[in-house]
Amino acid sequence: MLPSLFISHGSPMLALEPGASGPALARLAAELPRPKAIVIVSAHWESQGLLVGSSPRPETWHDFGGFPRELFAVQYPAPGQPELAAEVAGLLTDAGLPARLDNTRPFDHGVWVPMKLMYPDADIPIVQVSLPSQMGPTLQTRIGQVLRGLREQGILLVGSGSITHNLGELNWRAGPEVIEPWAKAFRDWIVDKLAANDDAALDDYRRQAPYAVRNHPSDEHLLPLYFARGAGERMGIVHQGFTLGALGMDIYRFD
Repeated sequence: MLPSLFISHGSPMLALEPGASGPALARLAAELPRPKAIVIVSAHWESQGLLVGSSPRPETWHDFGGFPRELFAVQYPAPGQPELAAEVAGLLTDAGLPARLDNTRPFDHGVWVPMKLMYPDADIPIVQVSLPSQMGPTLQTRIGQVLRGLREQGILLVGSGSITHNLGELNWRAGPEVIEPWAKAFRDWIVDKLAANDDAALDDYRRQAPYAVRNHPSDEHLLPLYFARGAGERMGIVHQGFTLGALGMDIYRFD
């Protein structure tokens, strides 16, 4: 059975400059059974209610500015799968989490950047589920639990965000050896609580974790972790690292 994954997708430039994360994602994809489809929650589709992308051919959305022209030329033409989208929406609705289909949503970079590094041929169907971020960790955990059974059908469940995400405190000149102590302290606390299955602490991370608000001024980039955790059980570390001093690039799997 496939695991669920949490992937820190970092800067959009990861698509062109994969650093250590790119090879780690490629190795992970090679180790896993080939998915029949992928269901992904990205930090970049915040919404009021639950939405499920149902376009048969989602466009590649370059939802950013200020990057090199080469990045805007990158395309990731993976197909959607409307039938799976309807199944996902049905599972959520039946569990008391009403979900609607959205046949216009393109793939934001939280989808296509990590998926391009894992599955560069863009030949695996992808269905994106939105992130009602105002509902916090509990909802994301519940969504993961509801969709967990899809893993038994050969469907890969992915939460795409970032283990730390304070863009205002990044050091754009820092090499990979530079790690801000406040970012590492937060990342290590999260890993410890994941390993201990400490639900109460994880749900209350903004009060209990060291430097929580400094690492996540808003928490949309951490919430996909709760989706991945809800969809799996035993946590394993695939990759750890930082870039730009404080941007965590960790990748976790939940078997």
